[in-house]
Amino acid sequence: MTEGRGSQFGFAAAADVPVPYLRRIRDYYEALGYGAPYEWAHYADAPFQALEKPLAACRVAIVTTAALYAPGKGDQGPGAPYNAAAKFYQVYSGDAAAEHDLRISHVAIDRKHTAAEDSGTWFPLPELRRAAARGRIGSVATRFHGMPTNRSHRATLETDCPEVVARAKADGADAAILVPNCPVCHQTVSLAARMLEENGIATVVMGCAKDIVEFVGVPRLLFSDFPLGNAAGRPNDPESQALTLELALRLLESAPGPRTTMQSPLKWSDDSDWKLDYSNIARLSAQEIAKRRAEFDRQKATARTLREEAGKAG
Repeated sequence: MTEGRGSQFGFAAAADVPVPYLRRIRDYYEALGYGAPYEWAHYADAPFQALEKPLAACRVAIVTTAALYAPGKGDQGPGAPYNAAAKFYQVYSGDAAAEHDLRISHVAIDRKHTAAEDSGTWFPLPELRRAAARGRIGSVATRFHGMPTNRSHRATLETDCPEVVARAKADGADAAILVPNCPVCHQTVSLAARMLEENGIATVVMGCAKDIVEFVGVPRLLFSDFPLGNAAGRPNDPESQALTLELALRLLESAPGPRTTMQSPLKWSDDSDWKLDYSNIARLSAQEIAKRRAEFDRQKATARTLREEAGKAG
């Protein structure tokens, strides 16, 4: 059906669907010359842990892929380009009662359509505290946990996920909200959600890459059809951030079983053209492709050095 014919019936534009990240990323890196495509984690089934008590009596933790701001490691502020120097390679935790400066310059968010100027769009801890204050949840867990964005399935499953589970259990968490940013972040927290559920902690992933999370297979997904880096709501829009968290909490309470996806009713904009840009090789010139290959190689070398240093320190 043509766009003109569809408009007669009030249909949405053909491109107004969730961004197909799995296909886009495969085609993108193939065009950059990186050979065999990345193999994403995939499970046919998903574990499921129902809440064992009312949410108003539950202790809820946050798991994030955002990084603590690291002075001296390059631009990490609003509008910053991808910055591999700001990456981290071990699970970290922070006091959930304190204020923290978390950034997302170290991962591949959508830098064309969002500027990462409001941490409320990727780190909903202040909003979760407000939910606790009004009795919507029992309490916020004493710590939040940061997970490294690791392409290695082995490192994620054998090191990072068990560490997050151990820390969440030590804090007595009944439930966890996991907030990814980049495509690989969505895989990372999906694997963590599965392991948390297997260990008795109910979870909900707040994500923007629907196809990746559903391909991995998780208990609950709150999908926001926003550019990557905004899984917790629109920037500088407290009402959207409050609604997004509330929807995640409702999903924790009401999901009937595993692989339950709820889509937020919020829109990023009336124009869906933004969905055509991220890693879309069809929109890039040969010159731009070569430029991106060179920049990716440079950032990859930086990340490799940091990973080796982190391994020696560990």
